[in-house]
Amino acid sequence: MESPALSEFDLHLFAEGRHWHIYNVLGAHPLTYRGIEGVRFAVWAPNATSVSVIGDFNDWQSGHHPMQLNAAYGVWSVFLPDIRPGALYKYAIATNRGEVIKSDPYGQAFELRPNTAAVVTERGRYAWGDGDWIERRSRFDWQHRPICIYEVHPGSWRHHGSGRWLNYRELAEQLIPYVQETGFTHIELLPITEHPLDESWGYQTTGYYAPTSRYGTPDDLRYLIDQCHQNDIGIILDWVPGHFPDDNYALGRFDGTALYEHEDPRRGRHQDWGTLIYNYGRHEVRNFLIGSALFWLDTFHIDGLRVDAVASMLYLNYSRQEGEWLPNEHGGHENLEAVEFLKDLNRVCQSRFPGALMMAEESTSWPWVTRPPEIGGLGFNLKWNMGWMHDTLHYLQQDPVYRQYHHDKLTFGLIYAYTENFLLPLSHDEVVHGKSSLLQKMPGDEWQQNASLRLLFSYMYTYPGAKLLFMGGEFGQRREWSEKRELDWYLLEHEEHRGIKTLVQDLNGLYRGEPALHGRNFSSEGFEWIDCHDSPQSVISYLRKGGKEGEILVIVINFTPIPRHHYRIGLPRGGVWREIFNSDSEYYGGSNLGNPLPLHADDQPWMARPHAADITLPPLGLIILRATS
Repeated sequence: MESPALSEFDLHLFAEGRHWHIYNVLGAHPLTYRGIEGVRFAVWAPNATSVSVIGDFNDWQSGHHPMQLNAAYGVWSVFLPDIRPGALYKYAIATNRGEVIKSDPYGQAFELRPNTAAVVTERGRYAWGDGDWIERRSRFDWQHRPICIYEVHPGSWRHHGSGRWLNYRELAEQLIPYVQETGFTHIELLPITEHPLDESWGYQTTGYYAPTSRYGTPDDLRYLIDQCHQNDIGIILDWVPGHFPDDNYALGRFDGTALYEHEDPRRGRHQDWGTLIYNYGRHEVRNFLIGSALFWLDTFHIDGLRVDAVASMLYLNYSRQEGEWLPNEHGGHENLEAVEFLKDLNRVCQSRFPGALMMAEESTSWPWVTRPPEIGGLGFNLKWNMGWMHDTLHYLQQDPVYRQYHHDKLTFGLIYAYTENFLLPLSHDEVVHGKSSLLQKMPGDEWQQNASLRLLFSYMYTYPGAKLLFMGGEFGQRREWSEKRELDWYLLEHEEHRGIKTLVQDLNGLYRGEPALHGRNFSSEGFEWIDCHDSPQSVISYLRKGGKEGEILVIVINFTPIPRHHYRIGLPRGGVWREIFNSDSEYYGGSNLGNPLPLHADDQPWMARPHAADITLPPLGLIILRATS
């Protein structure tokens, strides 16, 4: 029958790469045309010789439902009456090399793997209850507010007794109370965009517009997000625009040609990962990706995106030897098309969804990742501080006897700490592939390992920057993480692991409640060294400062298992000081060595400070002091 035509305006915007609601145009959309209910299918395949819809409604036979081509834009479409939500479908695409069967790039739901058909989905009926959250988010002063993120792989956080993973609604029932209890402000979900391989953890995406069906329906996911918002928890989605798998049913050589990727493997293939690289210079490809980002922010109320593997996008020679890559038009190694794509991505997402956070996993020294595009930056809000993470873990993995020779690992990060808006990540990447868990990275006996992990977390929460911790770390998971099993929750039967969890809970509360720890996270005015030179004793001390008078804390850290009695510390003011936090507290499983009594600062200058006090430093411990008068 005659089909409702796609709007010339829609197609023109798509060809320009600037149709921000393309997910309402391409793909499968139930609608009523001339009084007849059905589904309009539309797909971009400019080099195909013919395209037809196949599905469970026509016995998967190509040619039964041919699509019509708008040759000016390379878009095929057809309206099929009497198709209902829930129908399964794919596209049969005839090319110069024969027929290929492809999933819908704009499919909004898919079958459970290993099946790969898209599912016709009716959208718009979920009754959101998070209006207050969305309104407050639009005014979110993220640069001066606490951001502490709990990174979660939904399939291995917790299982049923039968070994089955939790679905989205069950996660809402169990994960939300747990995050409230532990005090995190946000949950970051490892990629829940549809993907075929469990072992990829979602980082090899095939469905950029579809939540994985492993954990339920799209509306089940909306319920999880809605419940998070109603309980004042934000949701960050890990999102992967840097590469895609070459599974023959997905995007690779979609219409018989390198449509989404580069033809030349020197630009079009990641050798390390065996995946394909997007052609960011093609308008329709850019629109596909930016449309995906907007789709999650719009239709799922996601509060931000963590953009994966940004470094691999920025450099044409990323992980390549000489002769294995092609330079840009100026002869350089920068991927200029990817740079412009990222600027557009951040500009559009932040203008359309104020308060949503855009975060870059960028592991190099590319300048101005978190500066506005208008002045030459990439436009992200936050950048993962991989340097801080690597330096800190390298330092703590040393035997304490030798840490004095690696003192620069503690001090170097402050040289560049304010060149970007940094997030401090202790992520999933650090606890897989033979790297062992955070706890097992620590040297020494079991007591020293536990104390060192408490010290690591305390150091992170008092260091400038937003925070991220991968699930399991908060209670001292001992085994390396695996996506095949749930976390080792039985460890919480042991006092030392309950103590680590209590410590993280208290650190989140302290971080959220103390403006000195979050109010100037991204300004050099919020940090000041007291002493960074005591390498022989492996001790550092610094101030964290808020924006108001009196918002000041003293942090002193002992990175050895040797208690330091009568350690003299310079203080910014006289009077009485109290210890308000001690990572060695008995409540956390420590030895309870510290400063339970008030400290009276004397008037003898020390460490270039007008006042000083003698304090006790616990072994492998961090203390926080606050003036009380």
